[in-house]
Amino acid sequence: MQFEEKNFNNITYQNQQIIEHNLQDKEFTGCTFKKCNFSGSDFSGSSFIDCIINDSNLSNIKIENCNFQGVKFIGCKLVGVSFSVIKTFLIDWSFQNCLIYLCDFNKLSLPKSKFIDCELHENDFINANLCAADFTGSDLWNSKFFDTNLEKADFRTARNYYLNPINNKLTGAMFTTPEVLNLLHSFNIKIEM
Repeated sequence: MQFEEKNFNNITYQNQQIIEHNLQDKEFTGCTFKKCNFSGSDFSGSSFIDCIINDSNLSNIKIENCNFQGVKFIGCKLVGVSFSVIKTFLIDWSFQNCLIYLCDFNKLSLPKSKFIDCELHENDFINANLCAADFTGSDLWNSKFFDTNLEKADFRTARNYYLNPINNKLTGAMFTTPEVLNLLHSFNIKIEM
């Protein structure tokens, strides 16, 4: 296997099938992953710095105490990932055109995170800090927000979100019609157009 070392710098991995492997305590700097399948692998304690992860399957990976700095996820599949156990110190990441289903972002501080044109279905963002997060073009079907800081977050082209304005911080958040009417859903009122 090619991941025996601890440090990996400026390496491109393509079409790798590394399923359910122990990849703990590794450091990837400036690496690119294209069309890789890491489903079920354990990256606990690992760091990803200035990496691009493209068209890869990261479903059910374990990432306890993982560090993400300058990481771009593009066209990836992330199902059942517990992000709530990562390190958030100096976190800097973005997700674009990703499928993110049944993931746990609870209690994380993720200001300015970008979720662009993603399918964010059935995720938990409870007690998270998503101040100034960007959800441009994303589908947030059945994702849960409660006691979440969404101040200055951008929902202008997002859809299928259900946010209770009483239970979440929305000051300065940006919305467009008709989706903004979803903010009234929790009040159980009828709106006729």
